[in-house]
Amino acid sequence: MPTRIDIINDLYNQIDEDSRLQNSRQGQLEYIVTMNYIHRYITQQSKVLELGAGTGRYSIALAKEGMDVSAVELVESNLAVLRENSKDIENIKSYKGDATNLDFLGDNLFDVTLVFGPLYHLYEPEDVHKAIDEAIRVTKPSGVILFAFISIFGIMYTNFFKGNWAFGQKLNFTDNYKIRHFKEQLFTGYDIVEFESLFEDKPVEWITTTGTDGLLEAIEARPDFAISDEDFKAFTDWYMIFSEKRELLGSTNHLLYICRKK
Repeated sequence: MPTRIDIINDLYNQIDEDSRLQNSRQGQLEYIVTMNYIHRYITQQSKVLELGAGTGRYSIALAKEGMDVSAVELVESNLAVLRENSKDIENIKSYKGDATNLDFLGDNLFDVTLVFGPLYHLYEPEDVHKAIDEAIRVTKPSGVILFAFISIFGIMYTNFFKGNWAFGQKLNFTDNYKIRHFKEQLFTGYDIVEFESLFEDKPVEWITTTGTDGLLEAIEARPDFAISDEDFKAFTDWYMIFSEKRELLGSTNHLLYICRKK
């Protein structure tokens, strides 16, 4: 049976992760909103860690702004792109590593920690809590941690209104409608309250939970979808105002749980 790491490597070897945040309106909105929230908590003197850095879209951008950035990525093909794209930037360091085990990093090192991919692909409760605990451990007291996760309802709306709803429902929910988490899903989703409850006994203070891409991933593939640059700018400004609305969080696909280490 393939391991979690085997499945993740196989997935990202088949997709163009480097351009994901550029080539669609959904990806553009996710990047804009996420960077907006990052900039609320960092200064140019911040030491920043990104776990699950992918090809470095966020890490490289922040390093170019002058921050001291460390990027950790599990997938070798993504890491190779990150290193190639950052080879002339002195203030970024990259490591191959798994978010569940950061033994190569000391305690209380970073002002801001970004966990932007790992929790999409962790399924066993033990691994989920290891990743959360490790991110907290390496962050300085009073430092801020941003955890990205996916809404199970966003997954359903995006992927299973194509004549395959019953299949998706059986895949992602038990017979009594409990959410399922297993490695063959590739991407695992959460109920918002379920994800927030993971932090109840952690040494962190919740700041906010926000969406980053709204309904765009679910509707952008429609043949009648159209949005001009002018309308997209207006929509982005509007979405930034309402992205934390609880009534909207279930319909967004990607979200951020933002907290401060005690």
